[in-house]
Amino acid sequence: MLSVQHVSKSYPTPRGELQILADVTLTLERGQAASIMGPSGSGKSTLLYILGALERPTRGTVTLDGRDPFSLGERDQAAFRNRSVGFVFQDHSLLPQCSVLENVLSPTLVAPPSERDAGEDESRARALLAQVGLADRLDHRPGELSGGEKQRAALARALIRNPTLLLCDEPTGNLDRAAADTVAWLLLDLHASRKTILVVVTHNPALAERFPLAYEMSEGTLQPCRASA
Repeated sequence: MLSVQHVSKSYPTPRGELQILADVTLTLERGQAASIMGPSGSGKSTLLYILGALERPTRGTVTLDGRDPFSLGERDQAAFRNRSVGFVFQDHSLLPQCSVLENVLSPTLVAPPSERDAGEDESRARALLAQVGLADRLDHRPGELSGGEKQRAALARALIRNPTLLLCDEPTGNLDRAAADTVAWLLLDLHASRKTILVVVTHNPALAERFPLAYEMSEGTLQPCRASA
C-alpha cells in the first residue's frame, strides 16, 4: 500500500516561503492505478518525485508497504528506490551509448549482490522487451529507435526489478497519437498483470480517462475527480 499523509512541500525564497504542495493525502492499494492531471506548476511532478523518494517532503509522511524511505540513510534510500520503485519519464532517459537490452538491465547492475543473477536478469529483460514489442531491437541503440519505441524500452527498464510502485511523468507527452495509444495500452496491461501501484502524471485527458482513479492538482492541492467503480 502507498500511504501519503498530509504532505506539504515548500522552498525558501528571498520573498518568503514558496508553497508547492499543500496537505496532500492519498492512499493506493496494490493493483490500483491513478492518473493525476493539472496545469503546469500545480505540483504534479513534485508530488511524483516525493512518492518515488527523489525529493523529501517539508511536512507529512510517505510510506510504501509500511516503509518510510525518508527515515533511511542515503544508501538504503537508493536501494529502496532501486528495488521498490520504477520510473518512466517524458524524455525516456535512456543511455545513448548502451543497447536497448543493456538499458533495460541497467537497474540490476546497482542492485545488491544477493539480488543479482545475470542469467535470470537477462531472461527477464528479454521477456519484458518481447512484451513491449521490442524483441527485434535488443542490440539497437536509442538513437536508432522511434519515440514510441524509446518509451516502450523505458517502460521495460522501469519494470525489470518488479517494483511495487510504478511512477510515470508525462509518459506520452512527446509521442504522436498512435505511439501514445500503444504506450498507454502497454502501461495499463503490464500494470494489470503485475499488480503494481501505478501513478501517472499527464496533461493528456485521453490517457487520464483510461484510469479507474483520477485526481486533479490545483495550486498544490490534490482532489479526486473520479473514483473506482
